[in-house]
Amino acid sequence: MREALLIALAFLATGAGAAAFAPAAILNALSRLEPVCVVTDQNYAEGDRHGVDIYAPEGASGLPVVVLFYGGGWEEGDRAQYRFVGTALASRGIVTVIPDYRVYPQVRFSAFPKDATRAVQWAHAAEFGGDPSRLVLAGHSAGAHIAAMLAFDPQWLAGVGLDSRRDLAGMAGCAGPYAFLPLHSPPLMEIFGPEPRRPLSQPINFVVGGETPVFVATGTADTSVDPGNTMRLAARIRAHCGSVDTRAYEKLSHRSIIGAVSRPLRWLAPVLDDTAELVHRVTRKGDAS
Repeated sequence: MREALLIALAFLATGAGAAAFAPAAILNALSRLEPVCVVTDQNYAEGDRHGVDIYAPEGASGLPVVVLFYGGGWEEGDRAQYRFVGTALASRGIVTVIPDYRVYPQVRFSAFPKDATRAVQWAHAAEFGGDPSRLVLAGHSAGAHIAAMLAFDPQWLAGVGLDSRRDLAGMAGCAGPYAFLPLHSPPLMEIFGPEPRRPLSQPINFVVGGETPVFVATGTADTSVDPGNTMRLAARIRAHCGSVDTRAYEKLSHRSIIGAVSRPLRWLAPVLDDTAELVHRVTRKGDAS
């Protein structure tokens, strides 16, 4: 067991490609030891990549709800790979909903937040021991970008009758790209379309003040998403007198920042503690922070 965890940790630190090895399989296997309820293979909409899994504490009732969007560069990812995150949050008294969403090349930008919006609408109405009035969006990497788009650009949730300021209690992002123009990668140029429209894909451009409270974290060793994304977004929120907490975890990479929420790797950094603290603080009844 110790050797397997060391291999997983080495992989997370180097950021090697998913095709080479899958450390999440180890973390997901160990997550089955957590005493939480898991409901898989639900659907928030018809069609491909619209499945959703739910993780809840045993006997959950009226608890905060987190809708978590995974990363993958808007090109890959699968909700089952994030089981260890769902169980970790559930172990802290949080009902966690992890949806799939369509990715490139099947779709381009605008489809990501559209799918995410439908998943949030579903979670807002679902009954798995959560309180829809205590709803927080969260994500890692591209998933943090998606969560931020829904939190800051009101058009997305408005399309399903929700208000990002009224119906969201908070937003939490790890290693997210929030202000990443100009683009230099051909796939990203294709994903985000013609240059004149690319500013519409940047969460930072929709911060105007009065948004939901935010927690954003990065790793100082992240070479996949510039940690400056986190700092630039936080500075913009503060400039508009918004509520934002930031963390820059020393020596954490793009992968290890999310791996650190798993029980075997929590010694790396208090990512789970900090995220759960935000969720419980902003969803506390009668707390206007």
